[in-house]
Amino acid sequence: MNSLKFDSTNVICGLLFVLAGLFFAYQSMELALGTAFRMGPGYFPFILACALMVFGAIIIVQSARVKGEPIGALAFRGMAFILPAPIIFGLTVQGLGFVPALFISALVASFASHKMKPVTAVILSVLLTIFSVLVFSYGLGLPFQRFGQWLGY
Repeated sequence: MNSLKFDSTNVICGLLFVLAGLFFAYQSMELALGTAFRMGPGYFPFILACALMVFGAIIIVQSARVKGEPIGALAFRGMAFILPAPIIFGLTVQGLGFVPALFISALVASFASHKMKPVTAVILSVLLTIFSVLVFSYGLGLPFQRFGQWLGY
């Protein structure tokens, strides 16, 4: 008799989706749901939470069909550089402005890979900053300060 084997990576992923969906569904129940024709403030978050739970269930069911790779070691270097990058951006964008805050955040995040060289990281950060300014400031016309008060602007 064949025993049922699960891909542990997908089971964990599916369970996280289901748990996150349950959490957000519970949170949206405090808001008025309404109906499909007269949606309340909790309707859309509840529907998204249900979709998240359905996707999680699908991932769990699919995990029984394929034998996947075991979960490897945690990428602590990636977490140490990727997680602080948006926090750094949020803390510095008001004072430094969009351009320096984005450059610093991109520079910090680029070192998540041990293959990244300092010169490449600086070039990548400059290109990302230029692209973002072109898209968000000039293309979309979003009203934010490119350089902030900490720099004397």
